[in-house]
Amino acid sequence: MKTKPRKTPNRVARVTQGSGNVFADLGLPNPEQELLKAQLALQIYSILKDSGMTQVETAKILGVQQPQVSLLMRNRAGNFSVGRLMEFLTALRQDVEITVRPSRKDHGALSVVSE
Repeated sequence: MKTKPRKTPNRVARVTQGSGNVFADLGLPNPEQELLKAQLALQIYSILKDSGMTQVETAKILGVQQPQVSLLMRNRAGNFSVGRLMEFLTALRQDVEITVRPSRKDHGALSVVSE
């Protein structure tokens, strides 16, 4: 049995290059802060996933209720401030270092670097 090749209409995809910050690309308020929170939450998620601890055990260490740990594990860090996320990292035995230096751009940037 032979099959005939199907003809598909030519489609042209429009591609817009992102800025590197999805929150800015979506036009959300405070995009740099939201990106920073997402990066910190990703670090917390990775640590918790690798630890093998339950959410209840983690909640005790972080000083929060279990549902808040569940939010972190689902990358829902919007309810937490950057400072609170950094406190979570230190409670998880991580050193958090803040470096301030002149920017080569017109506006400075926030970033998370992990080792």
